[in-house]
Amino acid sequence: MVNAASTTVEGRTAVSNATNAWRVNIAGTAAAPQTIQTVQNRPHREALRHQLIVASFAVDLALLCLAMFLAYWIRFETPIRSFGVVGESVDIGLYAGHIAAGVITLLIVLANFRLYDAKNLLSHRQTARIIGKSCIAWFAGYLAVSLILAFDPPISYLSVLLSFAIALSFLLTWRWVLHQVLRREASAGLLRRRVVFIGWNDDCAAAIKQYIRGRGDSIAIEGVIAPPNGAFEAEPPSTVRVHRDFDAVRRVLKYSDVDTVLVADLDLGRSELVELSNFCEKEMIEFRLVPTCFRILLSGLHLETVSGIPVLGISKLPLDSLFNNHLKRVIDIVGGLVGLVVSVPLIAMFGTLIYLESPGPIFYKQRRVGRNGRLFEIIKLRSMRMDAESDGKAGWTVKGDPRVLRIGRFMRTWNIDEIPQFWNVLRGEMSLVGPRPERPEFIETFKEEIPHYNARHNIKPGITGWAQVNGFYGDTDIGERVRFDLDYIERWNAFLDFQILLMTFARSGNAH
Repeated sequence: MVNAASTTVEGRTAVSNATNAWRVNIAGTAAAPQTIQTVQNRPHREALRHQLIVASFAVDLALLCLAMFLAYWIRFETPIRSFGVVGESVDIGLYAGHIAAGVITLLIVLANFRLYDAKNLLSHRQTARIIGKSCIAWFAGYLAVSLILAFDPPISYLSVLLSFAIALSFLLTWRWVLHQVLRREASAGLLRRRVVFIGWNDDCAAAIKQYIRGRGDSIAIEGVIAPPNGAFEAEPPSTVRVHRDFDAVRRVLKYSDVDTVLVADLDLGRSELVELSNFCEKEMIEFRLVPTCFRILLSGLHLETVSGIPVLGISKLPLDSLFNNHLKRVIDIVGGLVGLVVSVPLIAMFGTLIYLESPGPIFYKQRRVGRNGRLFEIIKLRSMRMDAESDGKAGWTVKGDPRVLRIGRFMRTWNIDEIPQFWNVLRGEMSLVGPRPERPEFIETFKEEIPHYNARHNIKPGITGWAQVNGFYGDTDIGERVRFDLDYIERWNAFLDFQILLMTFARSGNAH
């Protein structure tokens, strides 16, 4: 019995030592040696995350109450109380309902944008983005409600503006302080989610890179386990230690402090996958698959059941929503009308300069491919000579193209030739923001040579786009342009559209 017990202990120690030998964090720094009992850290980490979320919510609540009260005090208890419609001081007792409503609704918006998600605790960038979006959405919504409904006493618009500014600054400042504390404390190691990969491929490397960019150091790669055949689709990076014995996977996971297992090699047999998932369930380890068969529009992956059978496919993207589609269309109509009215003098002036340099029509129509492959005629101010395509062949515009007029080169630099496309927007053929529409002659080649090229036609093309404001326009890498277009389709929201429009005005040099 003693020998058997001794053998068991020695076996566990050997497994523990083997496990520690390949454990490494995301930056490539070797993890501290562990004993078998460190697996008990998992519930401790979950408890710590929960406590931090509750504590951060409580601090947010206190700061928002303080911000709303300060906004009230500045508005009604300082000399600026004579400014605006509410020309006198309002008793705090009467205004307390507005303050409470403001605090509660802003907390709801913050929660809706997933501020209180444990995976954001170590990501200041993501947290700041959520706070910014939430405060802007709350400001617009609260102001709209105060305009529509009659309150007694009335809500001061200046008070709402002050509440927005003070709350935003308070939340951003305190969350930055929290982030600095968590980064420097030993508890940061407990907050990171520990991940083990089964297999490795290029998609894993790309996904980890994107995840790190978005959420900082909130995960730690504990290692990579080779699939049963011992061969990786791509060699893991040198900073990640590898365990080559798949048969030992259950022992390694059992005595390692791991939160999540990600299966990247789908060549595992059905029985092996089921057995591994059942093991993870027993050990309370999160089990996930990396669906490498889906290379595009990954955020649209949706699991549904058909007659009780789970089916995974691409079915949900932001602009598949009827509400989002109508919202984007309303923005397009308003922006298209304003843009067309404002640009009339520019069209008249540059039209005259075009005619003086190259007599003929000032507008240029060209067939382009729109949503779902439908053809339409795009309208532009003519920037090339009349005989630019006299041979009937579609020509790709390159830097220093001799076919471009002198005034045309200036227009292309500042996107002035694109102005008439506001008419295409009003007709519903284009959007203000979206992938740039291409000529059908080029698409026949691109769809065969560029992976996922035609997926960009899931939405309407735009006057400007995510790829363009990131420098991919004209004679640049088509593959990178498509990557940004697909990223836009996956991440669409109204705020992103406004961001792209602002970036378009701030940058020049877009030639299409």
